[in-house]
Amino acid sequence: MKVGKVFLVGAGPGDPKLITVKGLEAIQKADVIVYDRLAHPSLLKYGRRDAEKIYVGKSPNRHTLQQEEINQLLVQLALEGKLVTRLKGGDPTIFGRVGEEALLLAEHGISFEIVPGITSAIAVPAYAGIPVTHRDFTSSIAIVTGHEDPTKNESNINWEKLATATGTLIFLMGVSNLKLIRDKLIENGRDSSTPVALVRMGTRVEQKTVTGTLENIVQVVEETKLTSPAIIIIGEVVKLREHLAWFEKKPLFGKRVLVTRARNQASELSALIEELGGETVEFPVIKIVPPKHTKEYQQAFQQLDQYDWIMFTSVNGVQSFFQTLKEQRIDIRKMAKARIAAIGPKTATFLEEKGLIVDVLPQEFRAEGLLDALAGELKVGQKVLLPRADIARKILPDQLKEKGLEVVEINAYETVIDAENKDEIIEMLKEKQIQIITFTSSSTVKNFYEALQGESLEKLLEGVTLASIGPITTNTAQQLGLNIDITASEYTIPGLIKAISKSK
Repeated sequence: MKVGKVFLVGAGPGDPKLITVKGLEAIQKADVIVYDRLAHPSLLKYGRRDAEKIYVGKSPNRHTLQQEEINQLLVQLALEGKLVTRLKGGDPTIFGRVGEEALLLAEHGISFEIVPGITSAIAVPAYAGIPVTHRDFTSSIAIVTGHEDPTKNESNINWEKLATATGTLIFLMGVSNLKLIRDKLIENGRDSSTPVALVRMGTRVEQKTVTGTLENIVQVVEETKLTSPAIIIIGEVVKLREHLAWFEKKPLFGKRVLVTRARNQASELSALIEELGGETVEFPVIKIVPPKHTKEYQQAFQQLDQYDWIMFTSVNGVQSFFQTLKEQRIDIRKMAKARIAAIGPKTATFLEEKGLIVDVLPQEFRAEGLLDALAGELKVGQKVLLPRADIARKILPDQLKEKGLEVVEINAYETVIDAENKDEIIEMLKEKQIQIITFTSSSTVKNFYEALQGESLEKLLEGVTLASIGPITTNTAQQLGLNIDITASEYTIPGLIKAISKSK
């Protein structure tokens, strides 16, 4: 049997975007991903859908697997011929026990690679506005485990030399030993007025920073109830935080936002949220599926040369329309007679990328706005093609018919409910880990509501801000008993983000 291979990958300090390119590649091609609690869970979505995912995380109060058992697990999986990615928080070579895992793999003749990660010892202080070196303060750092009891008889830490050896001291996993660390440093010559910072859950939405001096930091931590996991930074560079605390000043810092858009459309919204300091959780309650190619559907495309207008109401409609043209081998020149109308700048841009110039684009991005923009443009007897969603509102075709136009509606795509990670989302809402929920269409509201049927929504959504892309979506939510806190005045994804940022 062919022996597999193991990638020992550093996942970075928490922010999933801090994974290295090589680390991401290892996740994408793995048969099995073995991960711990400090690796951001969203990294798992980059793995293959058929990849096995094994949690071996350890927490202060619970051990899922002992380190020796993890070592044996990696060996066993590799001997089964599998490509294994062992995902570890931070950098695997800095207190990550990667040496033990790699040695056992080597003993069994198993091929492995160590993929370095961005260590929390440097990244977390940076996210708190504390560069660990600065030419005006220090040119040296030491990274020390804070997990070791400084009072034990056989300490591996030479406190007498360490206390004053470098300008910056970084202690990892040291919150529970903070008083002992403080006492040992002062006892061995470190000035009690030395600035100190503790950063909890650095680079994540829960990031919290407290500062003080060696003299008072224990009291500060007790008063603020700061708990692990946290990084301890000791040295004059801590003073720079006052001027350089960039991450915590972002508009959506501290906010975890639930994105309910279809999976293939969530990236734009998620990117904008993350750019503003928020963290996204995707709950794609909508899945876009191809339409049923009925006789009427096919006939509508065969008659493209007969339409005076083709009106697109979404990017999905455009994508489906062109996919059908391709499938049926229909030349786009067949629709040369038709004028093009679109709702929304994104839809218009997508059409222009396909080589179609939009003739009518309303200022208000909904059916009512398009009808206003078409005033004076329409003539009785004109023939209109509307490629839309199967659940689209009827106001546009009904109003066009009332004006004497012949309207052909086709279901360009269908929307179905998709609540694959429902249990995870419910748990996060119960734990108050989500601060904002976004709705980008009436169907996202309806599907969200349906997915969580059987749960006490009022209790689950207590303290959560609900944000809607526009009044129609808001009205749908209100009809279902959901109270929308933010309604965008510009009915676009950037407009929604702008409204959320202003309300903070």
